[in-house]
Amino acid sequence: MDSRLFQLPCGYMETDLQYVITDINETLLNWTNYKREDLIGKHIEKLFSASSKLIFHSYLYPNMSIYHFVDELFIHVHNSEGHTIPCLVNAKEIQLDDAALVSIVFMPMKKRIDHEREVRQAKLMLEEAYKEKTIAYEHLHRINKEIENKQDQLLSMNEELTKISNTDNLTGIANRRFFQQQLTGYVEKYRQNGVPFSLLVMDIDHFKQVNDTHGHAIGDLVLAQLGLILNTVARENDTAARYGGEEFVLLLGETAEEEAFQLAQNLNKRLEQTIWPTIGRLTVSIGCATFQEDDTEISIFEHADKALYEAKRKGRNCTIQYETWKDL
Repeated sequence: MDSRLFQLPCGYMETDLQYVITDINETLLNWTNYKREDLIGKHIEKLFSASSKLIFHSYLYPNMSIYHFVDELFIHVHNSEGHTIPCLVNAKEIQLDDAALVSIVFMPMKKRIDHEREVRQAKLMLEEAYKEKTIAYEHLHRINKEIENKQDQLLSMNEELTKISNTDNLTGIANRRFFQQQLTGYVEKYRQNGVPFSLLVMDIDHFKQVNDTHGHAIGDLVLAQLGLILNTVARENDTAARYGGEEFVLLLGETAEEEAFQLAQNLNKRLEQTIWPTIGRLTVSIGCATFQEDDTEISIFEHADKALYEAKRKGRNCTIQYETWKDL
């Protein structure tokens, strides 16, 4: 596990495909009061309550088997003293070279649940106050203020949870989930107002050699730096995201074919000239596609992805535009 994951503000663990724990960060250990040796090598069910074990077998396990990821599953974790910790869980199967693992993130929900309970209680108090004719105006005003404060706190926590659920932990840019949401919005704008947009799908050339030669820690630094560069390149109407592994995407808003191709070529040049930590130089291959009248969310990604593979076939470190290549 990357050392930066140990101090994340959320719980994190890795298991094998049988859900035997292989690594766990310090945050989750602190929440559960377990020692590392108490959990490493144990099945993940050691942390679950009886009801949560049922959820694991009836929902998490079958969904992971079919889709290889689970989003926003509410589950209770047991600490070493038997107390429960309500958590929101995201899990995803990850392929690392010749091995696969399950990456699981735990976000504690107790504070949010407590705040929701307090808001409900405050509202009940307000209703009772209106029924009681002897309640003074000052008391009503104070309760209203309490409700506003609790609602502000809840909104703030919801915003933070939304940000976490839409952000890739390693690179700090948008994740695949947020990219899909944005892509839907781009398609709707096109259908309603004819606003053009394009999609770049890119892949780091020979990234496996980076991990094999320099280790995964350096590989992660490379991914993080690429994310930073894409975030810098992205304009106001663009969306940069990590799609998975070493594959990244860039949605180009209000951008037609010619401009999209030029932006992609400029990005090729910039990345080729970038000095990367430890490894020096590397390049990316880019597939470019522009949304057409008969396109869908699925087809535009497939077109850009096909163009990406053609760019790799032609020797990498270049951009292939689907609309031009398909007509050859």
